[in-house]
Amino acid sequence: MRCFLIVLVFALGGCVGVPEGIEPVKNFDATRYLGKWYEVARLDHSFERGMQNVTARYSVRKDGGINVINRGFDVKSKKWNEAEGKAYFVEDRNTGHLKVSFFGPFYGSYIVFQLGEDYEYALVTSTNKSYFWLLSRSPTIDRELKGRLVTQVADLGFDAQALIFVDHSKRQPSANQTEGLEDE
Repeated sequence: MRCFLIVLVFALGGCVGVPEGIEPVKNFDATRYLGKWYEVARLDHSFERGMQNVTARYSVRKDGGINVINRGFDVKSKKWNEAEGKAYFVEDRNTGHLKVSFFGPFYGSYIVFQLGEDYEYALVTSTNKSYFWLLSRSPTIDRELKGRLVTQVADLGFDAQALIFVDHSKRQPSANQTEGLEDE
């Protein structure tokens, strides 16, 4: 039993690591980061596969953490999906490295490694470079900026050729409507 607990601690601890060559943003201001973000681009992964119109909304939790609500439209099922999670700072509130959970006690890294000067965009990864998100305060970003950011993440070792650029042409249901809403 003791051996299992040691393995479990190491396994879960590895879930909040930082990929080689990536540095979380210092002087991170969580208050400025709160609010709605649009997913402009991502690398494919199972929990967002087939999703468009993806957004994330961050707000303060009563326990000092951050609420996370991700929403997106599943093109195949033609339904809106929503996932609610919670995030906590790994180091301190001034470092853009959080641990986030959507599934009980299991946490993964959420690493903000670049921010626009006015928090108009964010580059985010997780425990390894197979996870990547380009977030923006608006559904689209300037073409030149997008090109510069894609080149930058490719230089950092992310598979920029595999990026999925997210379509935001569909209107999201309001927050008080139920999840899984049929296409309007």
